[in-house]
Amino acid sequence: MRQYPLYIDGKETAAKEGRWLDTCDPATGQPWARIARGGPEDVEAAVAAAHRAFGSAQWAGLSASGRGMLLHRLGDLIAREARALAETEVRDNGKLMAEMHAQLQYVPQWFYYYAGLADKVEGTVIPTDKAGFFNFTRNEPLGVVAAITPWNSPLLLTAWKIAPALAAGCTVVIKPSEFASVSTLEFVRLFKEAGFPDGVVNVVTGLGAEVGAALVAHPGVSKVTFTGSDETGRHIGAAATGQLKHVSLELGGKSPNVVFEDADLPAAVNGCISGIFAATGQTCIAGSRVLVQSSVHDEFVERLLALARTARVGHPADAATQVGPVTTRQQLDKILHYIEVAKAEGARLMLGGERLAATGAAQDGWFVQPTVFTGVKNSMRIAQEEVFGPVLSVIRFDTEDEAVRIANDVRFGLAAGIWTQDMGRAFRVSAQIQAGTVWVNSYRAVSYMSPFGGYKDSGLGRENGIGAIREYLQTKSVWMNIGAPAGNPFVIR
Repeated sequence: MRQYPLYIDGKETAAKEGRWLDTCDPATGQPWARIARGGPEDVEAAVAAAHRAFGSAQWAGLSASGRGMLLHRLGDLIAREARALAETEVRDNGKLMAEMHAQLQYVPQWFYYYAGLADKVEGTVIPTDKAGFFNFTRNEPLGVVAAITPWNSPLLLTAWKIAPALAAGCTVVIKPSEFASVSTLEFVRLFKEAGFPDGVVNVVTGLGAEVGAALVAHPGVSKVTFTGSDETGRHIGAAATGQLKHVSLELGGKSPNVVFEDADLPAAVNGCISGIFAATGQTCIAGSRVLVQSSVHDEFVERLLALARTARVGHPADAATQVGPVTTRQQLDKILHYIEVAKAEGARLMLGGERLAATGAAQDGWFVQPTVFTGVKNSMRIAQEEVFGPVLSVIRFDTEDEAVRIANDVRFGLAAGIWTQDMGRAFRVSAQIQAGTVWVNSYRAVSYMSPFGGYKDSGLGRENGIGAIREYLQTKSVWMNIGAPAGNPFVIR
């Protein structure tokens, strides 16, 4: 198996304690590579490198346009390596090659977008009421950013964080998930080729308790940006804000797809299937609850089951596969547990519900059947808790007001879908649903141009779009005396 060391200060670096972690191929359940198991000493070295780079003439002295040129060059290199990076991600997290290749072809756009934005961040001149003073603002980078990323879309979600951070002038230490670190370690090599100074981007792999906690606690880290579970996010948020660090959190969801009686049912079925079975349901925006108006409930469920039964489960590298494996053995066990909980609470299992025996190249992999429950009450755990797998709960409603109430009756608020041909209803309901993203007659569309983030327990802050760069900047107000007379030094004017 190939071994992947840490990446610190522009060099591949062995972990101080010389330990390693196996990383497994979800399609086979077998280890295929080893990553360095870093620790607090490695975090110290990475943060020190990032801090040196932040103050260096090569980075701090580079113009905003110069940073933009480096980011644009990096985007070109990612485009060149998209296929190879996608193959690595498929091996590491089990997502479909068709999805990951398309995703990696799209990732360069984040770097192009923020490359163009880097020199568009402007301060303001304030028409102050103080005679004889000139007052203006500057927007300055926060410093060293700790970017803690998940296993479900490692490079896409890394791009969401580091593209605006680097455009702002920050430096970064990335801690990828221990379950899917290899693509990040392959990706980070491109920074040297693109011309970034050493230390601007660093990667420390390892366990959350050993690396993630040390990064969050490090006094040299000015900002923590995290994507993952809400439970872990709470701990990170408390630790970071307790030290007055800036923090942004993109956490879980229990997102509703709301299907009204006037919806285009075939389109709604396609959207709902995509919302839960694409990516094997392992996405924070998974449309894991489908709310269906009673008058079309039975027809919709019949159409939904008919399409879901055609899903081809198999090896993610096979172009014919539509549903791949679950990324980790722990996640597989969690999904199977929730299926049993749903059955015990009285939900009706209409499809799937079991671990799938893999065949051929996917033998011994972590597969679960696409699963559909009907007769779900929104109070059930299957409707309230994030499963993070291909498990769909169908919930019946009668009126628009009831649909909104059910949609909002969870502690999460990341995303939602609305299916209707009544645009008045689309505007009303999208305004009332408590979610950071609402799609109408669509699901799962995201862009580097549009802000993304959650309400309630789904997180803090926003990624993507123009505003994301401000998550990595702080504002300084500068007062210049251009003729104000000296006054009484003991009186504040």
